[in-house]
Amino acid sequence: MLSELIGMGFWPEILSSTAAITLIISSMFTSAITAAFGLGGGVIMLALLVNFLPVAVVIPVHAVVQLGSNTGRTLLMRQHIIWHICGYFCIGAVIGAVIGGQFVVALPEGVLLGILGLFILYITWGPKPKNLKLGKFGYVLGGVITTFATMFIGATGPLAMALLPRKTMEKQQISGTHGSLLVVQHGLKIVIFGFLGFQFGAWVVFLALMVGAGFVGTMFGRRILQSLPQKYFQTGITLILSLMALRMLYSAVISFI
Repeated sequence: MLSELIGMGFWPEILSSTAAITLIISSMFTSAITAAFGLGGGVIMLALLVNFLPVAVVIPVHAVVQLGSNTGRTLLMRQHIIWHICGYFCIGAVIGAVIGGQFVVALPEGVLLGILGLFILYITWGPKPKNLKLGKFGYVLGGVITTFATMFIGATGPLAMALLPRKTMEKQQISGTHGSLLVVQHGLKIVIFGFLGFQFGAWVVFLALMVGAGFVGTMFGRRILQSLPQKYFQTGITLILSLMALRMLYSAVISFI
């Protein structure tokens, strides 16, 4: 079956059936984590992809998976989105994506692995971004900075969340507006990487399965995960992410030796 898909150009040769099954199942669970806790699933999926795929394809593949996940959330919460925040953010995001696209293809694999590893360790152990008070220019600048960053580190959901005035927003507004910002970011990444020559067509079947599994996870994640003790769940996720990040850093160092 895989050989036929590869022959038709709809499945990448570098993706084994074992890796594909693992990642598709993981897509369901990481989307469930995001549905239950608001954040975290994208970072975990990023770490998993790095362990199964060449780092050069991780960011564009991750962008499609996260676009699918956040599009569903945005559509369901569309009546709660604060559109002027999304509009100003979008202006800056276009600028950030274009600038980031000029640099990302020039970085060696070891450098990209190091960036991803350090980012995951920071998100896992570092201080969380504070709630910022931004005006129109602030949302534009935030769009530039976070979208530039997402071209290299992929999972900038926590950074985008920091841009929102959460203390003055209802939870539905936070969820819907945050989802819309990530749709903008990941959509722009797909466009930029397409212009840079990434062959999304070869990944179309795998990505469709990943997005479908993510939708299932979003539907059932909150109900399933809320029954788990959050303290032990979060400890386990922290440990897994830390080990994955350290493995990335080790591979980055080895690549320069």
